[in-house]
Amino acid sequence: MSLVTELVCVSCNRSYLPDQAAYTCPACGGKDGILDVRYDLSAVNRTLSWDSLHGRSQSHWRYRELLPLDEVPDWPVGWTPIVPAPRLAAEVGVGSLRLKDEGRNPTASFKDRASSVAVVKACGERVGTLPGEAPSRPLRQKAPDTFSGTTTIACASTGNAASSLAGHAAMAGLGAVIFVPNSAPEPKIAQLLVYGATVFRVHGTYAQAYDLCMSACEAFGWYNRNCAINPYLVEGKKTGGMEIAEQCREHPPDWVVVSVGDGCTIAGVGKGLRQMRELGLIDWQPRLLGVQAASVDPVARAFHGEPADQDRFKHTLADSIDVPVPRNLRKAVLAVRESDGAFVEVSDQAILAAVRQTGRLAGVFAEPAAAAAVAGVHAAARRGIIAEDASVLAVITGSGLKDVHSAMEAAGRPIDIAPDLNAVRQVVEG
Repeated sequence: MSLVTELVCVSCNRSYLPDQAAYTCPACGGKDGILDVRYDLSAVNRTLSWDSLHGRSQSHWRYRELLPLDEVPDWPVGWTPIVPAPRLAAEVGVGSLRLKDEGRNPTASFKDRASSVAVVKACGERVGTLPGEAPSRPLRQKAPDTFSGTTTIACASTGNAASSLAGHAAMAGLGAVIFVPNSAPEPKIAQLLVYGATVFRVHGTYAQAYDLCMSACEAFGWYNRNCAINPYLVEGKKTGGMEIAEQCREHPPDWVVVSVGDGCTIAGVGKGLRQMRELGLIDWQPRLLGVQAASVDPVARAFHGEPADQDRFKHTLADSIDVPVPRNLRKAVLAVRESDGAFVEVSDQAILAAVRQTGRLAGVFAEPAAAAAVAGVHAAARRGIIAEDASVLAVITGSGLKDVHSAMEAAGRPIDIAPDLNAVRQVVEG
């Protein structure tokens, strides 16, 4: 049974019961009325402990008391490994560096945490279907009749949120409608189509795709998975922070570093860490470092108290954080400030260098937006924000297989030779 007690607006602090506000604060509207999900922490404390966690499945469903769901499926989401990276730490100038590799999730990105929660929530909603669609199958899990319903779920995305939604909708037998901008990489679009999603490639920007998706959800009654306005999605993302608290229980990091687009991911990680502390499961608090591309840095500018001049934002090859109009800016800024953290901006050249370094020095294949976190560690260390002896954990939010074109740009090309040993010898000796 869900232990959610209320939804609280981060702008006006008004409180709503879960059935009083579908997505955002009715008083503040969609842009400013972002809601935060609150729980009965006393009830959570009665069943969530280190002893109880010991016997649970190694997935993000292990934190079920702090998820906004009545029941949870058994999909293998979360509990991604933390990889020590001593050689990479030396390269970027910090005492120690660990990488939480979210590319090991089912669709190879951090976004699986949010999408899995969204799909389960959607199964409990009575929403519209695509014209001509047959009734959907019940959720395929241990108790298949627990979640059922004819539903379609939709989102706008630069790629990873879309892929994760399409994959989890396929697991549940739901219809998925995805809006992506022209710039979405082909491997991510391939994932969407393989999972059976209806994909609208919008001839425009991510912001235009987002606005169109919002209008379509309202017009056709689809469940809205967009993390920026759906308060329940951050609850899935916070499990990343809860896992960091559990996995690093004995050796906590001084800093947790996350690349930032809309702002939902770093807000979720921060909330997960904070709730583990509020429950008394940890007694430490790492500082959060948010990393944005220098050419698209509205959240960093807001953190520094600078105006967001839309005309100055260009484009970044890190498509997952190419978000000039962030929809969850306030939660991101609050999370970083609460942790006494910081923001840094990094160039596309630095991001490509980090793709190379992360692969060659740590054995982790990161897409550009994920490698931006490593580039951010390097930049923060050079600027004295992170001390040279600090312990750092960087969240690698997506696999490099998501954007092979950028990976090739970072890594270089193979050496073409004839099928002859002398050809190899010429390269080796030359």
